[in-house]
Amino acid sequence: MASLQDQLLKAGLADKASAKQARADKRKKQKQKQKNKQKQPVVDEATIAAQQAAEEKKARSRELNQLQQQERERRSIIAQVRQLITVNKQPRNGETLLNFTHDNVVKRLYVSEEMHKQVTKGRLAVVLLDDAYELVPAPVADKIAQRDEASVIYRADLDKSGADGKDEEEDDWYADYEIPDDLTW
Repeated sequence: MASLQDQLLKAGLADKASAKQARADKRKKQKQKQKNKQKQPVVDEATIAAQQAAEEKKARSRELNQLQQQERERRSIIAQVRQLITVNKQPRNGETLLNFTHDNVVKRLYVSEEMHKQVTKGRLAVVLLDDAYELVPAPVADKIAQRDEASVIYRADLDKSGADGKDEEEDDWYADYEIPDDLTW
């Protein structure tokens, strides 16, 4: 079977020069297509999937590292609080009963009379260490509260300031009103 070009030449509808030119144009187009294909990067789905998997693995590793760092920081804070309490705890021996609340439950400690006075004046604070209550100086309690507020159970100076502030506000509310001189009961 002859090509269409050969049939056109036999029929006399085309000459050899135009056929030669058509073949040359066709070859040029084929070469251009080949060059364009080579210039375009070859998209390999397996490579893309491998890159995505590597990126996901990196993201997961970063997330795990961040969680481990947070856990290390948490343990470090717990160790710091434990050390502050053990180094600064006051010896508790006495017959005076110290009452305080923890989780809406009244708790009791037996302390000396001097320690009871210091706790009520706000110089000592009650802190929690391994399910046991200890007394530490107020500045140490401040340092503990900076690291872990839940460890400081009772501070008298904080309780008094809240109650006094409310009483002063209530008294100030009446300060704007004058008491009449002719008031009779």
